[in-house]
Order: sequence, then C-alpha cells, then structure tokens
Amino acid sequence: MHIKKELLSTSREQHNLLITVLINVFISLVELIGGLLSNSLALISDALHNFSDGLALFITYITLKISKKNANPKNTFGYKRIQILAALFNAVTLIAICIYLIFEAWERMINPQEVKGFSMLVVAGIGLVANIVGVILLKDFSSANLNIKAAYLHLIGDTLSSVAVIIGGILIYFYNIFWIDPVITLLISIYIIRETWQVLNETYNILMQASPANLDVKTIRDRLMEVAGVKNIHHVHIWQLTDQEIHFEGHIELEEDLLLSKVQKIQEKINKILIKDFLINHITLQSEYRRCDNAELISGNKC
Repeated sequence: MHIKKELLSTSREQHNLLITVLINVFISLVELIGGLLSNSLALISDALHNFSDGLALFITYITLKISKKNANPKNTFGYKRIQILAALFNAVTLIAICIYLIFEAWERMINPQEVKGFSMLVVAGIGLVANIVGVILLKDFSSANLNIKAAYLHLIGDTLSSVAVIIGGILIYFYNIFWIDPVITLLISIYIIRETWQVLNETYNILMQASPANLDVKTIRDRLMEVAGVKNIHHVHIWQLTDQEIHFEGHIELEEDLLLSKVQKIQEKINKILIKDFLINHITLQSEYRRCDNAELISGNKC
C-alpha cells in the first residue's frame, strides 16, 4: 500500500524565490563596488557570499519547478530528489567560499590594510535592509523544504554578515581599528560553516537512504509486533525520498494462513500506526506465512 503526502504548493514559493534572487544580485553588485572603493575585505567577502547565495537561490528556483514534474516510466519517483541535490550543491559551495574567505581574512590579520569605514558602513546598511526583506520572503517556507531551508540559511548568514560589517564600519570610522575587518570576516565564515554543516549532513543522509534520525527501526518493529496476527517483521527499510517524504518497506510474517480480506485489515492497522505514530507517509508491505523462521530485522538474509 502506498500513501503519498501532498507537498508544499509552490506558486508563492517560486515568486518569493525569484524576488530574493534579484535582491541578491543587487546586493552583490553594490557591496562589490563598495568593497573595492573602501578596500574592505568584509564587504568584498559579503559580496561574494551574496553572489553565491543568488546563484544558490536561482538553482533552488529552477529545481523547485523541475521537482513538480510528473513521474514517468523512466523516473517512477518523479523529480523530487533534485531538490536534495540542489541543497547539497548549495551547502558545498557555501562552505568552499567560507574556507576561501578564512584564508583571506588570516592574510589581512597578518598584514592589516586601511579601510574606509564610512563607505563600508553605508553599503553594509543597504545590504542589511535588502537581506532582511529576503529573509522575510522565505521564512514561511524554510521549515517544510530542505532546499528552501538551505537557501534561507544563506540569507540568514547574509543578514548577520551585514550586521557584523556595520559594527566593523563603526569601529573603523570612529576608532581606526582596521584589523576588525578581517576578524569579522573570519567570525562570519566560521558561523556560516557551522550552520551549513547541518544541511550538508541531512542531504548526505537522504542521498545515502539512511533512516531518519528521529526514527528507530527496532522501536517501530516492537510497536508493529503488538498488532494481533503479526508473528514477525523483517527486511525492514526506512528511508527518505526527500526531507518531506519518508518511506517504509517491510515483510510481515503472519501467525496464520489468512484470507486476503483479513490480511488487508492487519495491513490497515499497521499503516495507521506508521502514519499516526511515526509520520511515515509512503508504505509498502509484503505479507508472508511460514516463509522465514529466522529472518533478520534489516537484511532478511536468513529467509
């Protein structure tokens, strides 16, 4: 039996994503020009960060449209997992950029350079306002889609970057503390890597078809064994097609040789438990009788 969960409707998602792409392109150009004129590494790094975010958001926008294409004989699951690939790409590119910025910041800390604090302050202020708009546009969708979550984290990082750059601009303008520029860059980069690592780990687990972190196979087995008529459960696989769609596959060994109508009632009870108690929304069960005496829970190799 297969139970499909309806995914998030996307017309507003796509509209908001497109707006945030344009916002990031605008911010990138403003901060790059401002960074070059003020000699601020923090602004230049923020410009590169925003440009990468714009690219990531554009990829998210495209993959969101592709993921809604219907399944076909070749792609029987459809194109939903392309969003996970996009989230992986976004996370990897962001971490790579942050590593580059850490090296650049370290070089600036060793050899501090004069920075024009006022220009840095004004440009960062413009970036902050634009980033806040982007965060607001994506906030409602960030918890329901891993790809949107990755893009949302990009924008959160941008917003924090702008705040940090503004603080740095104030310190440079009033106190000539030029070394604060690379320090801010360093702190921002470390923070973004820390936040992005979680998304990277989630995408890796989904692509490797690992069991969701919040589900324990043995706990689920024990709960299903409470259903009357079930003798054993084996060859269990729990995995995710996307961050929203959890699949359960398992062999159910029955205590008696039952009519199909009675077998279906047992399966219905199992389905209700998996859906209600464990939020699994795509279920495939194979019922058996006297087929496996010592079947293993996961592999079922002893069948």
